[in-house]
Amino acid sequence: MPEAGSHSAIPTRILVPVDFSASSHAALDAAAELAQKFQAEVHLLHVIPAFPHVSLPDSITEAAVIERARKEADDRFAVSQTALGAKGIVAKSAVEVSNDIAGTILDAIERDGIDLVVISTHGLSGWYPLVFGSIAEKVVKLVQCPLLLLRTPKPESSAKVPFGRSMEWW
Repeated sequence: MPEAGSHSAIPTRILVPVDFSASSHAALDAAAELAQKFQAEVHLLHVIPAFPHVSLPDSITEAAVIERARKEADDRFAVSQTALGAKGIVAKSAVEVSNDIAGTILDAIERDGIDLVVISTHGLSGWYPLVFGSIAEKVVKLVQCPLLLLRTPKPESSAKVPFGRSMEWW
């Protein structure tokens, strides 16, 4: 990885961590605008939290829950990639499973040679940030490349976006 401070001011690969909240939608909009101006690629990343100690009914396996979440994310990303492609933006996507969401984002930055991260301050919330801390805060503290942090209003509800709900990008 290049030395801190040695990054170009013109991004070529922009990472947008997406949790399918309105805030991450705003981050994707900002990243798309930057990508158009700089002819940069947009890399979309969704991390599915794995909760190995969650009790599920016997008829539902943890693997089935993760597979459904992965398919939903892939379907939403397909819509995003089509919309970005229509604007002339090359877009790639990845869906990963990990309990260390911030660490997975940092790994993707290094692995994919990302030179700009666009992230929002309020994604899907609920009990997770209260227990584990803000993902955006951890990324801001640890990232070694330029970062655009979008301050977005705190969501009115901490409920997750239900499966099947569609937004413009997904």
